[in-house]
Amino acid sequence: MRRIPDTSAGCLLPFVESTVEPGSVIHTDGWSGYAGLEGKGYRHEVTILKRSKESASDLLPRVHRVASLLKRWILGTHQGAVSPEHLDGYLDEFTFRFNRRTSRSRGKLFYRLMQNAMAVEPAPYKDIIKGIRGPGRQHHNI
Repeated sequence: MRRIPDTSAGCLLPFVESTVEPGSVIHTDGWSGYAGLEGKGYRHEVTILKRSKESASDLLPRVHRVASLLKRWILGTHQGAVSPEHLDGYLDEFTFRFNRRTSRSRGKLFYRLMQNAMAVEPAPYKDIIKGIRGPGRQHHNI
């Protein structure tokens, strides 16, 4: 997951190019921001939700599953109090948990977490706060 500034083609298309293999099929709801996908080497399938008798969750079930689980996790775990400054970190944690939700080796979850923690340099609190509050702050992508 990655936070993007808006849903314009200028933001959506670079996101797709950096996260989806060229030649893949991308199934969307017909939003105009996705209009340039075919020119970028993707197959674009469109389902216009307003014209269908089926619910959006039936037509695009994976999107709705992720969105509803994310909302439930933020409301339940964080009581809905997620600050914009820390949203990228929360999305990273959600992605980590979501990608391992059906793991048959749940006992390895802690092991993998520690393995990743050892591979990354520590980030002292003062540096984290400086990055959040400092001038010219850049958002980190997930």
